[in-house]
Amino acid sequence: MNEIKCLGCGSILQTSHKNRPGYIDENLLNKDTENLLCQRCFKLKHYRELTDVEISQDEYIKILNKIAFVDALVLNMVDLFDLQGSIIPSIHRFIGQNDMILVGNKRDVLPKSLNDGKIKQWIRKIIKEYGYNIKDIALVSAQKGHGIDELMALIEKYRSNRDVYIIGSTNVGKSTLVNAIIKRFTEKTDDLITTSQFPGTTLDLIEIPLDENHYLIDTPGIINKHQYAFYLDKKNLQHILPKKEIKPKVYQLDKEQTLFFDGLARFDYLDGERTSFVCYFSNDIKVHRTKLSNADNLFSKHIGELLSPPSKEEYGNLGKYKISHFRTPKNRCDIVISGLGFISIKAPNIKVAIHAPKNVGVYIRPSLF
Repeated sequence: MNEIKCLGCGSILQTSHKNRPGYIDENLLNKDTENLLCQRCFKLKHYRELTDVEISQDEYIKILNKIAFVDALVLNMVDLFDLQGSIIPSIHRFIGQNDMILVGNKRDVLPKSLNDGKIKQWIRKIIKEYGYNIKDIALVSAQKGHGIDELMALIEKYRSNRDVYIIGSTNVGKSTLVNAIIKRFTEKTDDLITTSQFPGTTLDLIEIPLDENHYLIDTPGIINKHQYAFYLDKKNLQHILPKKEIKPKVYQLDKEQTLFFDGLARFDYLDGERTSFVCYFSNDIKVHRTKLSNADNLFSKHIGELLSPPSKEEYGNLGKYKISHFRTPKNRCDIVISGLGFISIKAPNIKVAIHAPKNVGVYIRPSLF
């Protein structure tokens, strides 16, 4: 079809990819082509809701590079459940010297017993390895609207009459956060925010007014191909993403025992004394325990059935799982399967292994607990 642009954001309209910029239902293209809105802008206009769109890393870098040439405050949103998996490496290369607030989302899925100060201390320790230089940290639950007032107070403290850009990966809850902010504003200002006050540019940048001359600017989410979410269909994605506070599952294991997390990943305890392993995964994920000697046979017989998700078709697309070996350090650590969950280990100098799809990130980090 001829190139037709969305009236709201300027993206070229397309009918093939729902999660890409400019998506519109094919039947709507027969209407007035001069006043068409993409799906995202339509939902913004009529429901005051933003939906996340996916763009390539190259496209995302172009957006970040633009931020480096303006004087702005940057909100970098990360997933507290998968902090390192949602961090943007070398971020200051792209956003320049602009001030940045790190927004940790999904505080509600972590145990309430965890102190917020301890979480922030842990975040600072992790991000230091990535060269992050931040002004402050905000902990929020975008889905439940918790922490929004505190975040807005930090924005007002640091923005100094500047625009504010929100950046982050897909599935960190960025658009949910923007929706929460919109709803908070509309509750106070009674329809002050209208479609005309959300001017857009290409690639679905959406500008939400903070005052007469400055905006909160929402950007598309970058796709992280090392996160498990990239490889699952919508149903199974909902299965692995925690929706409420995680209930940790504790397993006392002897060496040469194995845990399966559905069919999505496998944990082998290879060598060491009997010890406890604390598993933090979505409450929907089932854990199966077996002997290491039986693990290969169990997996080959039951993947896609007893060990599901993934479906057999998804497993076929994922390919044979790779094995990552670790020896635990002196201090307590977490073994993380990016986008899926993590196992907290207190025992030092033991040998463990993780089986997961080859493109999914598996890493060790200082423990959150």
